[in-house]
Amino acid sequence: MTNRSTATSIDEYIAEFPPETQAALQEMRAIIREAAPGAVESMSYAIPTFDLNGKHLVHFAGYKGHVGFYPAPSGIEAFRESLAPYKMAKGSVQFPLAQPLPAELIRRIVAFRVDETARKRRSARASGSPEGPSQAE
Repeated sequence: MTNRSTATSIDEYIAEFPPETQAALQEMRAIIREAAPGAVESMSYAIPTFDLNGKHLVHFAGYKGHVGFYPAPSGIEAFRESLAPYKMAKGSVQFPLAQPLPAELIRRIVAFRVDETARKRRSARASGSPEGPSQAE
C-alpha cells in the first residue's frame, strides 16, 4: 500500500493488502491480542492500534516488503539487543515479509508495554494526577 489508508477498522485495513501481507498482519494482530488480552483494537494514525486504559499500547502496519511494529521508543530500547537483526528506528522496527515473524519476541515486547502502562497508571493514581481515581475529591 502506498497511500495512507482510509480504513475504519483493522479488518478493513488488512483487506487492503495482498494475501502474503494479510497473513503477516493477521498473525501480528493475533500475537498482540494474546499478549494483551485487555487491549482494545482501534485505528490511529491510519494504522492498526491496540489501546489499553485509554492509552496507545502498540501499533502495527503493512508495507510492500515488511510489517512495521511500533511499541513506542521504550519498547524498542528495552529489547534493542534482541531486535538488532531488524531495521529499527526510535519507536519502530521492521519485520521482513520474507521471514517468519518473531512471535515470542513480539509477545515479550507487548507484555513489557502492558506492564509499563500499568506502572504509569499506578504512579499517576498515587500522585493524584488526572489519570487517578477521582477528580471530585
